[in-house]
Amino acid sequence: MHPMLNTAVKAARKAGAIINRASLDLDQLTVRSKQDRDYVSEVDQMAERAIIETLLGAYPNHGILAEESGAAEARNGEDYEWIIDPLDGTTNFLHGLQQYSVSIALRHKGQITQAVVYDPARNELFTASRGRGAMLNDRRIRASKRSKLSECLIGTGFPFRDFSFAETYLNMFRDMMLATSGLRRPGSAALDLAYVACGRYDGFWEMHLKPWDLAAGSLLAQESGALVGNFMGNEGFLESGNIVAASPKIFGQMLQVIAPHLPPELRT
Repeated sequence: MHPMLNTAVKAARKAGAIINRASLDLDQLTVRSKQDRDYVSEVDQMAERAIIETLLGAYPNHGILAEESGAAEARNGEDYEWIIDPLDGTTNFLHGLQQYSVSIALRHKGQITQAVVYDPARNELFTASRGRGAMLNDRRIRASKRSKLSECLIGTGFPFRDFSFAETYLNMFRDMMLATSGLRRPGSAALDLAYVACGRYDGFWEMHLKPWDLAAGSLLAQESGALVGNFMGNEGFLESGNIVAASPKIFGQMLQVIAPHLPPELRT
């Protein structure tokens, strides 16, 4: 395992331990609303602190982009940035629904090179290093080999912060529902992308996500053999937050379902 990935795994497990302890007594948590339908708990903040302390303890000059604490630039000419979501799926966590994850990615010179997505409830650790494949608990994983969209199980995420394109999304959802074997919306994009990587899903799409939702999961999917792109099938999904990830034979078929519903604003 790459040394930087090993450090990220240690950080994710520390955060996972905090989350697991807190899950035993949810009624005692302090929760505030960042905006409508977007919550942060003291667990998010404690987990993020543990992650950052672990990462900067090993690499003090690296930059940080984290959901709760924001951005801190790299120092001394270092071109490394850790992209962190300490608890992806906070709403699920606060309801006792065990579908959430810790997501940590490393960006080097503009490219995601290391990724960890950790599911503390199931003790499932997804890892990837660019060019070295993707793993689940030390077992190599690969994307699905299905070739017909009609046989596929597809993950997605509903709009919940910005409803500007709710009608557009619902049209995509309707057509994808008709074209596939089934759709799922569990509520943690990082885990959804990890599920594409290990073949539990054949594909995934969502709009208007944040970099910390996507960074680690996108590398997992790519290193498993899946294709990842924006709604036009191109790069730029980290910047736009619009993402499609799927096994190679399904990727283009998903884009064809999505394409008729794309306004100019989503063609990124």
